[in-house]
Amino acid sequence: MERRFLVAAVVAALAPVLPAAAAEPTPEQILAKYDAVMGPRTFEAHSSMTAHREDGSERTYVMRLLKSENDKFRVWFDEPAAVKGQEMLRSGENMWVYLPNLKRATRVANRDSFQGGDFNNADVLRVNYSADYTGKLAPTDVPDTYLLDLKAKTTNTAYDSIKLWVKKADFQPVKGQYFGSSGQMIRSAEFSDYRELDKGYVRPAKVLMKNELVKARYSTMDLSELKLAVDAPPQRFTQADLGR
Repeated sequence: MERRFLVAAVVAALAPVLPAAAAEPTPEQILAKYDAVMGPRTFEAHSSMTAHREDGSERTYVMRLLKSENDKFRVWFDEPAAVKGQEMLRSGENMWVYLPNLKRATRVANRDSFQGGDFNNADVLRVNYSADYTGKLAPTDVPDTYLLDLKAKTTNTAYDSIKLWVKKADFQPVKGQYFGSSGQMIRSAEFSDYRELDKGYVRPAKVLMKNELVKARYSTMDLSELKLAVDAPPQRFTQADLGR
């Protein structure tokens, strides 16, 4: 009997020690990783949005973007000619569009359409889901992803709830579903063209946003270049600087 116990003890001692399974990240940690991917602290980028309308027409907007911190964002429109010189500014919870022909800025809201497309203003000018939403993990039907079920903290957010799929490996977004207060899905997004846009910084360079209320409508946002850690002086994010 003692011999059997001794052998068992020796075998157990010689057995390879298996590493402990890594703990699953919390919803808060996943959201923070998503924010870091889609909205790094400061950057300057060039992008275009093409809006496809239900009548079969399309229109492409070319723009330059500058971000500083989580709540400061500015956009300059270069094309088409009808919007050249227009600008958009976000500072904190306030957002404006500057119209050069009027030489003044007008307030706009998170949920307003971005240049008549299927993205809304907050989709472009604010990526801070950690501040705007609370989340929980839900069962996912997409392999190797986490599914976050997000609920808005206030009524000022772009959507009342979001289902967001992100890759387990690097927290890159895969797809999203966006819901209004009635619980109806109003938009859905697909993320693709994952690229290194700056040294060590990878994100999807293309986002397809589908209008789930008008199926013939959709818009695409394409990043052509992006640089991190750029100079973003505070005065560039003031109303007084618009149009300059």
